[in-house]
Amino acid sequence: MNGPHQGQPLHAAGAPLRDAGAVMVMIHGRGATAPSILSLASMLDRDAFAYLAPQAAGNVWYPYSFLAPVADNEPGISSAMEAIRSTLALAEEKGTPPERVVLLGFSQGACLATEFAARHARRYGAVVGLSGGLIGDDDTPRDYQGSLDGTPVFLGCSDIDQHIPRHRVELSAEILRGLGGGVDMQIYPGMAHTVNQDEITRVQALMDAVLSGG
Repeated sequence: MNGPHQGQPLHAAGAPLRDAGAVMVMIHGRGATAPSILSLASMLDRDAFAYLAPQAAGNVWYPYSFLAPVADNEPGISSAMEAIRSTLALAEEKGTPPERVVLLGFSQGACLATEFAARHARRYGAVVGLSGGLIGDDDTPRDYQGSLDGTPVFLGCSDIDQHIPRHRVELSAEILRGLGGGVDMQIYPGMAHTVNQDEITRVQALMDAVLSGG
C-alpha cells in the first residue's frame, strides 16, 4: 500500500542484520521517534540482536485514541501494519525468520505490536506490549484467524495509566491467550506511563530464550 508511513526511514541498532542471532522490531509511541525507542536497546543489553525501528510520519501512527473505532484511525493503522510487515520481510530476507523475531512496542507502538500479532498470528520469537493493548472500540470484532503457536507474549502496564485502561490490557491478554500465545501479564500499581526495570528484566529473559532456541 502507499499509506502515510510508507517511505519513512527504518532505523537500526545493534548487530548487523546479516550477522544477528535474532531481531527485535521496535515500534515507537505517539509523539516519539524510532531513535527514541531504539534507546531501549542499550538497557536490554543483548548484543547478538539486531534492532529495527520503523518511523511514523509526523511521529504519530494514527490520530485518535486506540480505543476509537478502527475506521476513525485509518489509513494510519493499515499503513503502520504494512510498515511492520515490511520490516519483518526485510529481516526474513536477510536470514531471520519470524520465530527469531521479537515484536516490541511502547504505548501506541504496543497497541500496534499486539494488534499486528493478532491479525497475523503465527509463531514469533516473542511479542511484547509495554503499556498498550489491542486496537478498537468495544464493538470491534475480535475474530482473528490463525495461531500464535505458543509464542511468548508479555504485556506490562500500570493500573492507573491514563491512556491505557486496565480492562483493555486484560482483554488483550485473554484474546492473545485464545490465539495460542503464552501470555504473561503484569499490572504495576501506581506506575507512570513508562517502562520499569521489571519489564526490562522480563523482556531480557524472552530475548535470551530466542537466542537459545527455547
